[in-house]
Amino acid sequence: MTTYGYFMSCEEFTPAELLEQARMAEQAGFRALAISDHFHPWNGEQGQSSFVWSMIGALAQVTSLPVTTLVTCPTVRMHPAINAQAAATSAVLTEGRFRFGVGTGEALNEHILGDAWPDATTRMQMLDEAVQVIRRLFTGESVTHHGNHYTVENARLYTLPATPPPLYVSGFGPQSAALAGRIGDGFVTMQPDADLVGQFRRGGGGDKPVLGGLKVCWDSDRDRAVKTVHRLWPNEQLPGELPQILPTPEHFQQATTLVSPEMTAAAGTFGNDPEEHLRAILAYVDADFDEVYVNQIGPDQRQFFDFYRQSVLPELSGD
Repeated sequence: MTTYGYFMSCEEFTPAELLEQARMAEQAGFRALAISDHFHPWNGEQGQSSFVWSMIGALAQVTSLPVTTLVTCPTVRMHPAINAQAAATSAVLTEGRFRFGVGTGEALNEHILGDAWPDATTRMQMLDEAVQVIRRLFTGESVTHHGNHYTVENARLYTLPATPPPLYVSGFGPQSAALAGRIGDGFVTMQPDADLVGQFRRGGGGDKPVLGGLKVCWDSDRDRAVKTVHRLWPNEQLPGELPQILPTPEHFQQATTLVSPEMTAAAGTFGNDPEEHLRAILAYVDADFDEVYVNQIGPDQRQFFDFYRQSVLPELSGD
């Protein structure tokens, strides 16, 4: 049976707002939480970007739901050993309900210390090695590692959960899906692409979980919802590798001048028609996803949760 969760956007909401969303999500009937891990928002209109590891510690105190990072880049901005320590402590604080989603990241967040932003092939090699380091540290043994990209000297984690958190690997193309199948405990991808899910499963993923997410905008006025999304999240419509290589929110704002309101309206889920929301979610179910996370764009959070509690989640309970 598919799990339906709520996706919290650190780029758009303050820490206090995110904690309140977690409470409302659990009360509305969502069964899991996902949270983004960014240093910058995608653009200035979004306006926030809290530190995900502080947020997870706080979430552990206000909700009993599982929490997954969607996703952390454990390769450049923070060394894999530090990511391993953060993930292990998060698993302890959540009493084993933390799942570590990882990916190759974006220049937007990872270039900030002056490191060169590698090409896609190198980023996947770095992720592969980072996952190896993290898994070794999760054993609680002393780790020394001299690899192509990372060095670890006599590192040992002392605060560990009873069971290491699973590592879910993100990917958006055939090569990354195959990498996720080989090194991951699950697969994260944001489009309901059955072919990509199949590549993950054939590449070693088997029956491991597949996670995805979509952004919606509940509003009593559909046109107003489109305007809200076009103002806050036009970057969702940028093609190809642009989201991975643009380095600053200002560059994203420049690029998204090419995204028209009509493009936004044609690609999203808007308004207060339950059938539209259900169709968008069930596309992931039909593509063989195990977990689907929904993110509400804009300020109408309580109305969104009431709408899903009353009109959407009950229709999904028997899928």
